[in-house]
Amino acid sequence: MAILTPPPAQAPHSSLAHMFETIRRAAGWDGSAFVGEVARDGAWALDAEAALERLRAASGSRQPLLMLGTAFSFVHLLDYLADQDLRFELPPGSCALETGGYKGRSRSLPKAALHALISQRLGIPPGQIVCEYGMSELSSQAYDSAIAPARLTPHAPRPSPLAPRLFHFPPWARVQIVSPETGAEVAEGETGLIRVFDLANVYSVMAIQTEDLGIRRSQGFALAGRAVLAEPRGCSLLAV
Repeated sequence: MAILTPPPAQAPHSSLAHMFETIRRAAGWDGSAFVGEVARDGAWALDAEAALERLRAASGSRQPLLMLGTAFSFVHLLDYLADQDLRFELPPGSCALETGGYKGRSRSLPKAALHALISQRLGIPPGQIVCEYGMSELSSQAYDSAIAPARLTPHAPRPSPLAPRLFHFPPWARVQIVSPETGAEVAEGETGLIRVFDLANVYSVMAIQTEDLGIRRSQGFALAGRAVLAEPRGCSLLAV
């Protein structure tokens, strides 16, 4: 694994860094490392040389690489590779997990454009890129199902890269897409604010009303950005 965030020792209050460290420990894969760091101003930055070391090692082996990071950390990496005119063809089976969110830390890209650049610069097909939606106030996260058929049934056809990415919470959590004017659920295909009920939030609030926009779909929900004038939020924003 190449984890594009700072390690928990540098970001002790980040739920995302904690989640990635939990995955790293549970996997027990040799050579896994965090390649992000906290800059002097408290912002998250990428150790580009450490990231390149991981990419080169993976490209020279047959071992697939799992890359984990925020959307803006992937942009930082991709911009660095473009500046150096570098491209990699990571081993088959390599995957990327991006958790969305730019928060003013980089230029913003539509998901399709970001994923296209990941494919061009890293050799990871769009069908091997997974998106996560979560926040520190929730105990559960939503993921899209881009590579689920390939994991469960190896010979099943891959989803089209152009198909809309629909997010799903685990069975103990529910999402509603609600009108900001009425608080009632919107109709199928309409856009509203994302509201999440998470039964894993034991001894905490059961429901979170976000300022994120979602599109209601019968098989899940699609992300549509942030509400106008909503303040940037996320564990990568530190008070300094």
